Amino acid sequence: MNQHSPIKSTGSLLERAAEIYDFDAILRGRGAEPETVAASTLEATGQAPVPPRIVDGPVQPVDRVALKEAGFVLPDGPVTGISEEFRIIKRQLLLAATGGKQGAKLPRGERILVCSAHPGEGKTFCAVNLALSMAAEKDVEVLLIDADFAKPSILSTLGLAGGPGLMDALADSSIDVEDCVIATDIPKLSVLPAGRQTNADTEFLSSSRTEAVLDRLTVPHPARIVIFDSPPILAASPASALASHVGQAVLVVRADETTENALRDAVGLLQGCDNIQLLLNGVKFSPGGRRFGTYYGHGEGA
Repeated sequence: MNQHSPIKSTGSLLERAAEIYDFDAILRGRGAEPETVAASTLEATGQAPVPPRIVDGPVQPVDRVALKEAGFVLPDGPVTGISEEFRIIKRQLLLAATGGKQGAKLPRGERILVCSAHPGEGKTFCAVNLALSMAAEKDVEVLLIDADFAKPSILSTLGLAGGPGLMDALADSSIDVEDCVIATDIPKLSVLPAGRQTNADTEFLSSSRTEAVLDRLTVPHPARIVIFDSPPILAASPASALASHVGQAVLVVRADETTENALRDAVGLLQGCDNIQLLLNGVKFSPGGRRFGTYYGHGEGA
């Protein structure tokens, strides 16, 4: 168990995570300014832009029953503690991605990497919930990418059928990555599977083709937010390679489990991304008595 001072009673999960792990000091060690976020259970290529294309193929239904049983945010469902937490979390990320009304848009801010130091800290849970919450926005669309190539789980979590994915498009220049995108019955949510398994996933992600493929997913779609569910940073190397292609990284830390040494190691491997935020997952107690969702008459905060 980590040794830290008690969690403060105010502030978002991101702010509380930064306090617990002294994130300011960790980021000062790598010469970057800190950013923070939290959850309680928690260039274009120089060529002419390719026009956006409507996703081909049938629309696949998301398994809402499975989502409910697993404690995920429900599309069009009642307001709950977890849905309120992710409403708060997504707002800061969206402001950085879009620039808001007055702010400057963060370069590549529409690409968000969700990761963790170790397995079992909730990064897929947070990535899916973040995507579901953002898909409820009126002005954006969401593409959720399963970038955990060794152990993909996004399709099974959402109850979607498999198909070619990101790694297929990276490995074969004849494949248009947009042809691999799966449309879901949640109007503003689409999914890109991980694709073929390979022992050279990090090398493919580090190749020059990766940026062209990701530009294909973002440049023609100015309203699209791309969320990557990556493998754990300290267990597999693709997350470190992906970090250089995104504008924001959300590092999921599990309360009382993720050690500060692990956090420091993980942040060091994310040096390709200058904007890292912590998301505190698995909080069981709120000194301030926060009970998100109860104001609407549904559920409790975590």
